[in-house]
Amino acid sequence: MEYQFVKIVVYVPSSHADKVREALVESGCGHIGNYDSCSFSVKGVGRFRPLEGANPHIGKIGDIEKVEEERIETVCPFVKLKEVLSAVRAVHPYEEPAIDVCPLLN
Repeated sequence: MEYQFVKIVVYVPSSHADKVREALVESGCGHIGNYDSCSFSVKGVGRFRPLEGANPHIGKIGDIEKVEEERIETVCPFVKLKEVLSAVRAVHPYEEPAIDVCPLLN
């Protein structure tokens, strides 16, 4: 089944949250009715450990890292999903950004 819209959730260091929000909007996300730039954010702490072969933006190989991050949620037309994911990855500082895509029922 194909969906008209998806919800995109991106976890990003707080230092790069505005760049990610801008990329989401510029690539076609966040339109709800007569509004644009719609998103929701909540702050939290991201945790990860870079393994051998990783090229971490933050942290060192083998050490658990804690980073102040934002969870950014927005809606996206399904037809723009590939373009949106490329735009987010282009501005996201992490080698492996955490991005969730959830289909939305009409």
